Amino acid sequence: MEPTTSSGEDLPVLYVGQHESRRQLPITPHVLRQAHDSKYDMLTTPITSPLFHSRVLALLSNRLSGSESAGNEERTIPVVPGLSPADTPLTPGEVISQLVGYVSPWIDLSSPDPLVHDLSRQVLELEVSYAAFCGLGNVVVPGPKLRYGNLYGEGIAQYAFAIQEALAVSNYTQILIQLPMMYHPDQDGEDVEGSLAPFARPEYVEEGSKSKHDFLGTWDAWHVIRTVCKYNSRLFVALSIPRHLPAIHAQSRWHSEPLRLLSLTAQTFIPNAEGSPVLTKNHQALLHRYMRLRTPPWIVLCDVGPIPGLDNPEAKFAQADGFIDGKAASDETILPTPAEAARFQNQQEHQQRSSKTIKNPTPQLNHIRDLQRQQPPRTILEQFGAGYQDYLQGPLQPLADNLESVTYEVFEKDPIKYDLYEQAIRKALIDWTQQDKSVSSMDGTIVVAVVGAGRGPLVTRALRASEDTGIKIELWAVEKNPNAYVLLRRHNELSWQNQVHLVQSDMRSWKGPSSSASPSTNPYQQQQQQKRHQSSQTRHYAIDILISELLGSFADNELSPECLDGVTPLLNPTHGISIPSSYTAYLTPIAAPKLHADILARTPSDATAPNTPYVVMLHAIDYLSTALSSSASPSAPAQPIVLAAWSFHHGPTPQSDETIGEDRNNRHNTRTARLTFPTPHRGVCHGLAGYFEATLYGDVELSTHPLTMGGKSPDMMSWFPIYFPLK
Repeated sequence: MEPTTSSGEDLPVLYVGQHESRRQLPITPHVLRQAHDSKYDMLTTPITSPLFHSRVLALLSNRLSGSESAGNEERTIPVVPGLSPADTPLTPGEVISQLVGYVSPWIDLSSPDPLVHDLSRQVLELEVSYAAFCGLGNVVVPGPKLRYGNLYGEGIAQYAFAIQEALAVSNYTQILIQLPMMYHPDQDGEDVEGSLAPFARPEYVEEGSKSKHDFLGTWDAWHVIRTVCKYNSRLFVALSIPRHLPAIHAQSRWHSEPLRLLSLTAQTFIPNAEGSPVLTKNHQALLHRYMRLRTPPWIVLCDVGPIPGLDNPEAKFAQADGFIDGKAASDETILPTPAEAARFQNQQEHQQRSSKTIKNPTPQLNHIRDLQRQQPPRTILEQFGAGYQDYLQGPLQPLADNLESVTYEVFEKDPIKYDLYEQAIRKALIDWTQQDKSVSSMDGTIVVAVVGAGRGPLVTRALRASEDTGIKIELWAVEKNPNAYVLLRRHNELSWQNQVHLVQSDMRSWKGPSSSASPSTNPYQQQQQQKRHQSSQTRHYAIDILISELLGSFADNELSPECLDGVTPLLNPTHGISIPSSYTAYLTPIAAPKLHADILARTPSDATAPNTPYVVMLHAIDYLSTALSSSASPSAPAQPIVLAAWSFHHGPTPQSDETIGEDRNNRHNTRTARLTFPTPHRGVCHGLAGYFEATLYGDVELSTHPLTMGGKSPDMMSWFPIYFPLK
């Protein structure tokens, strides 16, 4: 069954389930239909029954009360027998795909007592194995207990190895570790009824005082678990959302992790003015943020009440029809007797009282559905990037490869970038005219060249800027891709009225505009023009305005400086303009568990995977170097500290013999940087996120910098950030 959809196509869909910690009845098709009718999308189920729990407790009690010596302890650890039909409510069937299994919450995999740990491990393997056999796709395992007397975190490693063994039981079942958002010492005392934890023997537990709460304590435990499990792709987090949220840095840390499920209890909600349970504004902001993930986590409402109609089938949404019986309904002239009237009045009062009681049998669920409808729609960038979030892509190599048309088309869908380019060209033309600069052409028009023209979007924008300003230009377009060049010739004939001088050449070997060239689409004439270009009588002249779009996600990573080095000597030496005129690369350290896991999965078949930079629409990440803004709201993520690494500038440069030799060695394009990032909270740095800012002309700028993009080029989607992984 598909999750309940929202009213808008651009709104994230919430998949909401119901969990009862003491659910006794097996989930039948009837129960599931009742849940669906109540607008739940799924249900949870225990894997084993209370009878199985009693059997394990009896096994443990018999072992503890036995007379075995300590020396024989390892050989006498009891073996939990296999499951019987009475031990489990589960069976393979049509409802199994709509269920999430819960491993018995009374086990204690992190216990310092080897007896308790071993019994818990056996129970875990039995339940996961049977759940996988039945076809359960997701199984929730209770998280580790962090403190035992004076011991803190000692049992996390053995817990992690138990989870690693459970993952090996099935190749398909996904394991979700139930964890609170932060560690609080009171959590260790909240053992469920019949838990094995109190059975840990005194010789394994040292008495000690409670520790203070730790915002990242449970995240530390999770990091150990997923590291031991080698970032297994079937290992997820089931995060319990508390009534009082932790600090924003803890919320952001969990945002970067593989969240599969969010647990909300009745205590997570607060009553509003009408007495209905609602989430606080901070909780709503957290929910909206998590729901923007590429795979939004499910929401499970825990112990908020039974499924309507199951505990009392007659407790429906009864509505009075206004009649005593069928006869009265058919004959309005018959009046009720005084006794009937009194009985009717009592029925109405009872119905009114009942309607108030069962008016909203699922208030928490209704509130979640209201939040679903109230979510802000996806931004233009989110809509464009759907499916690309946290997806590793190799950077383009337009210099080495001839790109296909569909690749050009993707980038041409970005109106923001080309609007800014057109604005920069327009300003450059106006300034050139107003400042009465000398031009390079013989007829007094400004010479404009688009190098790396692709399919011609910048050519179109240059012609439009010329038309809008009324300033005539002599326009050249240079493209090395022979396939794109065919399309440029077609555009020149059909759309540009043969106003453009087309050149098929690598820009680095192009000698510049020439007086013997004229716009033509006739192949024979073009051949003749090329022959004249090669003749000694051809006079080449300078470019006044040079336009390019060679920038990569890290500004210079697609060889923009190296390519422009070959053509900037053609610029007007006095007034030449390069668009862009400069660009700066930026870096910041990030935690990116999903990207790290993907790279680990690639490494066995591709040894270069950890050393390759990737273009990624970063989303499920946590900025490790942050600074709080004084104006930031409590629910707003901290602002990342993003530092400049290096810059490049382009414009007319005199070419002496020394600089020509230096250009050939490319030493002038070498850049190094040493940056220091303050990190206010502990974490794991999986890699560096790279961004750039570019000045096209004057005050017209492009930016992918997370702090300046909104002001300089909002909703621009031509570039995703670059990701440099760390081993």
